[in-house]
Amino acid sequence: MQARKRYLLVSVGAGLLLLVYLWGLQIGEFQPQPPQYRQQYQPWDYQHYYQQGPEFYRPQPQPQPLPQRDPVRQPWRSSETPQQLEPYLEGGEQEEDTPQLLHQHTSPRERRAVRDNIYKNRRCRMETCFDFGRCQQGFGVYIYPPQRGEEVSESYQKILSSIEGSRFHTTDLSRACLFVLAVDTLDRDQLSPQYVENVRARIQSMPTWNDGRNHLVFNLYSGTWPDYSEELGFEPGQAMLARASVDSGYFRPNFDVSIPLFSRDHPLKGGGRGYLTLNNTPPSRRYLLVFKGKRYLTGIGSETRNALYHIHNGDDIILLTTCRHGKDWEKHKDSRCDRDNEEYTKYDYQELLHNSSFCLVPRGRRLGSFRFLEALQAACIPVILSNGWELPFSEVIDWRKAAIIGDERLLLQVPSIARSVSRDRILALRQQTQFLWDAYFSSVAKIVLTTLEIIQDRVHSQVSRSGLLWNALPGGLYALPQYSTDPARFPFYYATLGELPPQQFAAVIHVVTPLQAQISPLVKLIIAVAKSKFCAQIVVLWNCDKPLPPRNKWPSTSVPLTVIEGQTKAMSSRFFPHDVILTDAILSLDEDSVLSTNEVDFAFIVWQSFPERIVGYPARSHYWDASRARWGYTSKWTNDYSMVLTGAAFYHRYYHHLYTHYIPASLLTMVDRMANCEDILMNFLVSAITRQPPIKVTQKKQYKETMMTQGSKTSRWADPDHFAQRQTCMNAFSGWLGVMPLLHSQMRLDPVLFRDQVSMLRKKYRDIERL
Repeated sequence: MQARKRYLLVSVGAGLLLLVYLWGLQIGEFQPQPPQYRQQYQPWDYQHYYQQGPEFYRPQPQPQPLPQRDPVRQPWRSSETPQQLEPYLEGGEQEEDTPQLLHQHTSPRERRAVRDNIYKNRRCRMETCFDFGRCQQGFGVYIYPPQRGEEVSESYQKILSSIEGSRFHTTDLSRACLFVLAVDTLDRDQLSPQYVENVRARIQSMPTWNDGRNHLVFNLYSGTWPDYSEELGFEPGQAMLARASVDSGYFRPNFDVSIPLFSRDHPLKGGGRGYLTLNNTPPSRRYLLVFKGKRYLTGIGSETRNALYHIHNGDDIILLTTCRHGKDWEKHKDSRCDRDNEEYTKYDYQELLHNSSFCLVPRGRRLGSFRFLEALQAACIPVILSNGWELPFSEVIDWRKAAIIGDERLLLQVPSIARSVSRDRILALRQQTQFLWDAYFSSVAKIVLTTLEIIQDRVHSQVSRSGLLWNALPGGLYALPQYSTDPARFPFYYATLGELPPQQFAAVIHVVTPLQAQISPLVKLIIAVAKSKFCAQIVVLWNCDKPLPPRNKWPSTSVPLTVIEGQTKAMSSRFFPHDVILTDAILSLDEDSVLSTNEVDFAFIVWQSFPERIVGYPARSHYWDASRARWGYTSKWTNDYSMVLTGAAFYHRYYHHLYTHYIPASLLTMVDRMANCEDILMNFLVSAITRQPPIKVTQKKQYKETMMTQGSKTSRWADPDHFAQRQTCMNAFSGWLGVMPLLHSQMRLDPVLFRDQVSMLRKKYRDIERL
């Protein structure tokens, strides 16, 4: 009997202990820490540090969590505060503090349920959560039509416009590989005026949603004060997320895309150029390290900013913070606020930005900051202090070549690290900031296109870009892997790879008038080009309405002569990448061009030194017509030029691929409709890629006059509307790019001893100066 009682008492006690244990686990689940705290003291990934020289961080043992301190004195807590979409004002962040009284606190259970739903697919990868079968017809991107009365923010409209203007956009649902929502998901802060209600219901009602499979969701802000978690307020399912300020703990590698935080004033196209216009010597600037921004006093904020005064010296390290933001900042100000605010107003932010070698980019209310893009544009090397931040486009960009990535817990080491970077390294880092800014971040269109190109590389991994193509000029947006995955096949990387440019060329002659006699200009041109020792083949593009002449009407040449009869007779077909063209170097010719063999040889020798540019004879220029507020086109002979017409010019065959597959179909249709401007469009394309002017060789003043006298009534040069059409083209093309890419140059390359008073027998290209 006593044994039975003892047994019952032990059983009851064990049951009570089990219940207490389970209750404790439940309480722990009800109080989840926000992601930034869970990531707080994980070992730092030292692969992101520079690994050479004394200027770089060394691995440190994992520190233990520090005890809670006064907010002013605890610089190592990794926490965040809210951040709105507004841009900076007078060098300071313009966001308004979120009123605490407006926050609708949800229960821990509800927050946990939402978080679990959002990240139940956090293990998604392309091979598990993406349907590659939808992409067999190409990488088409479909945007859902907006619902009636549905409005989107200015920033999201720029994103949608960028996709609609790209070569990826399709309006055919059956040809879509990727889907983009018409619902604005950029700002998921419930207290923001940009917050869109009922997103979950709208998405779930889409018949092709399919749990988000093959969908791309853009987001700049998520969560609400005070925890600012990764919550979107709806379940993205298996959709890919293109997010700013993303925590690496929630980032799904090879699936999500980390994008930069940009303001609503960020331009749609074009964008401002970087500020490093010259390779200054010495490369260092007046200040070593600068920062100017807010210091948060309440809520979850960046304790790093609260500790910046420890390394501010007022000499070469200028780190300024202000408490003066929000409506009730005076209620929370501490003993340093008045002094900080006074010093904050003494310095101009732009002056600091453009005169410092390094710019501090600490976390703000979230991991990302507007300061990041501002530093890139200003050629100020970013020093990033935001533990756990997955840097923008980290999948393809090697940020070690453009930034110093530090640890918030090692703030006091930042000055010594910056001082130890050599001048050569500073110049290299600054140059890379300018390349990255211009290539991927200067406009919303480039940010969006970079996101799409990264996803396309995953879909077509067999022809994806290498790291060199992404991290060297001109960048991944212009180095299309569909042309080749071998960098040596592109005209930009010969010097980098130690390769020599091609030693032979193919002449491509565009013909629109009949072959009338054996002494016609076309026959003379073929004979002169064929005599060049560098000519490997001649390709005639027959775009004439008359029937193709028989083979005996063509001159006999020592090099292969191929005639291709165009099917559409369109002007753009002259730049089609025909498989019959075997060489990388192309000499593009109009049928009425007048060139001697010496001129051909000399131009090719010059092109071998500038294989990424257009090199040729007929030059033209552009100008700004202030009276009409538009770009103008002129053929007048002046001291400079900005275009070399493709009627007699060398360039790389890769530009045929870009012209056909990169330029929007609307512009190609415009060129074909007018039967004009294809040469201008090619100049726009090449100058936009290289950011350099073409190269003109020798004088060749009679080029235009010769073509006008030799041409028939159908000659473009005799058309009175010819120049008016070209004026229209100039403005249409600049509108496509959002900027005028053409650059003026006064350089002209002539042969040695050109028109010198010496014997003609001493001159290699003696026939040139007789023309």
